[in-house]
Amino acid sequence: MEEVLPQPLSAKDKSSFAYLTIKDRLPVILSRVADTVYRKKADIKDSHGEDATEELKFIAGCISKLRNEVQTNKAIISLNDNALDTGVWNASIMAVTEKEGEEPKWFKTPWLYVECYMYRRIQEAVWQCKVLHELDPFEDQKKKAFTDSEEAIEVLLHYLKDLTEKTSTATEEDKEEYLREFLQIALWGNRCDLSISASQENSQTESILDQLHHLEPNILINDTDQVLRCLQSSSKNNNIDIILDNAGFELITDLCLAEILLTCGWANCIRMHGKAMPWFVSDVTSKDFQWTLSSLSTSSRPAMSYFGKLWSQRLENCSWKLTCEDFWTTPYDFAEMKTHASSLYQSFRDTKVMIFKGDLNYRKLLGDLDWNPTTPFEITLRGFHPAPLCALRACKADLIAGLAPGQKETVENQDKKWMVNGNWSVISFCGKSNQ
Repeated sequence: MEEVLPQPLSAKDKSSFAYLTIKDRLPVILSRVADTVYRKKADIKDSHGEDATEELKFIAGCISKLRNEVQTNKAIISLNDNALDTGVWNASIMAVTEKEGEEPKWFKTPWLYVECYMYRRIQEAVWQCKVLHELDPFEDQKKKAFTDSEEAIEVLLHYLKDLTEKTSTATEEDKEEYLREFLQIALWGNRCDLSISASQENSQTESILDQLHHLEPNILINDTDQVLRCLQSSSKNNNIDIILDNAGFELITDLCLAEILLTCGWANCIRMHGKAMPWFVSDVTSKDFQWTLSSLSTSSRPAMSYFGKLWSQRLENCSWKLTCEDFWTTPYDFAEMKTHASSLYQSFRDTKVMIFKGDLNYRKLLGDLDWNPTTPFEITLRGFHPAPLCALRACKADLIAGLAPGQKETVENQDKKWMVNGNWSVISFCGKSNQ
């Protein structure tokens, strides 16, 4: 008998994400994109000439049209650019139409799908430009999120430097404690998310180290012991993959985790995965990654400068690697990776563990389906097991899996918005592999 899956989440089913109702959040983001484009007018004209100014008007017009389509619940339309993934998206639109029996619309079609489609439409406007085809509409916001967090970044990196200088004499128990701590640092770094806050300011202004003890009781699922057992296993695989989420402070916490994994001997190579285009406002692109290392390297703050230079060397000697595969910005969730990105799926077969960061990756792991919260995490992956995997996720969307019976009701009595406000989290692990 064919397994019956839960229904996908849609705008009409769920009331809210973190700060705005999900029907309202996308128009707000689009308005901010249009405003950002408009404010760039003088700088773009000075640096690129009059043709670029006309292209800015074109982009702004596309964004305004898209915002109107969202607000009036128009049908999802095909893409018109000539990018490598255009055919993939247009084929998916046809497939959704056939499945639903009508043209997909913003408030009825599965929410994950239309949200991804919106960001791809923004990129369509950019890619149709000749002069501004590399424009990132979210670049200024991502950079500000980093610079506004510099004090907290310096405190964290100073602490990391002290720890890494001790690793040569550290006991195995010490190294385990380092990993536990930096898993939680990377976990709570995920609260800084510009797409959830509708691209409003969202930086880290306090030391995350001072918050860990207070936040630990809010980790609803903590599979750190299973992650440790996986890392300590006699596997011949010495790679660890981190599927990144947000730029800014969160990226720094991810790089700190990568450093601990490497210097403590848990892996010989850390492979990090970013997005191939600007995505969900603050997701890490290759350009964001390189800008971050450059900003660290040239900082007057000593720990930032130290790690900026060290991490640039790690990329050069290939103990760290960064790739930005197209699959991460396609309409597919991760259970479809084996079919639609088989080479990427196969590439994970030599990894010790995959670490998925953030809410969007979590939603794609679970297919953004309305699971019963007590459904085991492994079941919600629907066969996606290329290697052991761990999800580090602050809760910002109306879905979760792996809770104990009664746990949902208990936390709901403490915090009515627990599923969406980023104050609760999970460290979920699945050790099963289809190798």
